[in-house]
Amino acid sequence: MPEEMFDIVDDQDRVIGQIPRSEVHRRKRLHRAVSIFVFDSRGRLLLQQRSAAKDEYPLCYTASASGHVSAGETYDETAPRELEEELGLTTPVERLAKFPAGPETANEFTVLYRTITDIPPQFDPGEIAGGAFYELSEIDEWLTREPEQFSPPFRICFRWYQQRLKENHESPLA
Repeated sequence: MPEEMFDIVDDQDRVIGQIPRSEVHRRKRLHRAVSIFVFDSRGRLLLQQRSAAKDEYPLCYTASASGHVSAGETYDETAPRELEEELGLTTPVERLAKFPAGPETANEFTVLYRTITDIPPQFDPGEIAGGAFYELSEIDEWLTREPEQFSPPFRICFRWYQQRLKENHESPLA
């Protein structure tokens, strides 16, 4: 099976070329990714535990679904694809925010999406060791107590989301 190709980008997120996935990570090149927060109707967030076979952050907890933007693909095309591949879900996604690439985001420009569903996820065992829904307060306490158990991109997205809720006096489903 041929290796997946990624667009590499400059510091303004403009595509400057394509190289294989392994080279992107090995050479720490800037590239693109998506994260999707899946909420249930009670406002709980689905966290996944990454597979032990992952090359970055194995067995860490992260967003409900996430993945790289393939060469020639857009963020908005990637999010529903990753949601279906990793969780078997085909619910509509809402774009929330974009985060700059840097060491704290694994050199990824990351766009965060959200969806709300009570359809049970079907975890892809090649990607995900397991997962469950948690109250945001539970995640906050866990993240404060043991930040190393979470992927750095998730920490950034989750803290931003919490700040948004606080500033806008919103519920998680607003």
